[in-house]
Amino acid sequence: MTSAAPSTATKTQGFDPAIHRKLVAGIESGLLRDLHVVLAARSGDVILEHYAEGIDEAWGRPLGKVAFDADTLHDLRSVTKSVVSLLYGIALDRGLVPPPEAPLVAQFPEYPDLAADPARAKITVGHALTMTLGMEWDENRPYSDPLNSEIAMELAADRYRFVLDRPIIAEPGSRWIYSGGSVALVGAIIARGTGKSLPDFAREVLFAPLGIERFYWSAGKDGVASAASGLRLTAPDLLKIGQLLLRKGLWDGQRIVSQDWIEASFAPAVSTPDGLGYGRLWFIGDAPAPAFGAPKPWHAGFGNGGQRLWLMPDADIAAVIYAGKYNAWDAWVTPTRIWREIILANFLRA
Repeated sequence: MTSAAPSTATKTQGFDPAIHRKLVAGIESGLLRDLHVVLAARSGDVILEHYAEGIDEAWGRPLGKVAFDADTLHDLRSVTKSVVSLLYGIALDRGLVPPPEAPLVAQFPEYPDLAADPARAKITVGHALTMTLGMEWDENRPYSDPLNSEIAMELAADRYRFVLDRPIIAEPGSRWIYSGGSVALVGAIIARGTGKSLPDFAREVLFAPLGIERFYWSAGKDGVASAASGLRLTAPDLLKIGQLLLRKGLWDGQRIVSQDWIEASFAPAVSTPDGLGYGRLWFIGDAPAPAFGAPKPWHAGFGNGGQRLWLMPDADIAAVIYAGKYNAWDAWVTPTRIWREIILANFLRA
């Protein structure tokens, strides 16, 4: 099943059948695989919308074949991390959470032994937001492996002690180590500061103002919602979050999050081994944009299986890609080709 008819959830006067035909040709040729949804908008107008059928799962639980449409909830996987960054900014704007320069372990007073460690005392909340804790963490193993650090955290008797007690292997701030554990700590600080669970706070301050009525947030056996990978949203609703960021935190005239937080989140704090920049739970890079004649910067949330929220502020483009290639080393190929070779390569400069 494919659909070229754009959703009524977003303005559609910019919908481009020619770009959609190029997407379909890529799918039919076998170059673009395991796609579930592609949705892109420029200046608030949908330019590309495509829904398909595919095998899916929810946080590892098989769902079988699903016919996707604008109302289908889908795992964001680690795109959840970028949404949590936004939630931290909202909480910070309201004075409910400590600033990034605050010491991290001090936010967990139940662990006085860890707080007494001079090496850990140097770690800040900002290091958690940029995955530069300097602590040992291994998510290179399959997520079916109990030795994968995120899975081990979920299985631990105390998830926060598990994260904070990891061996220190680098100076905080000096090295990017991908870590769902760091985001679990960020989520805990939000929950403690706001007095609300992460899903309840998200509903109140982000989802309701954007008109997002349906979502699901997977939780571990301890009932704690996964800040690292647990959120499920429809594609149009994730696109709204992207458009909020492109609008510098404003939605229908209402300030949702400060422009300062967005700019700081999108500023590269460290480099990843792949050569990308990384801000406050956002990947940062650049890509050719023929309409401009030169590469332009982009910001993105990346998730296991090919989940993407791409943003190019200079072109006012937001794109959502959902896919089902979970736990595959090459899951990045299809979404990257769609972003670079179809969306960016084919929009016209106004």
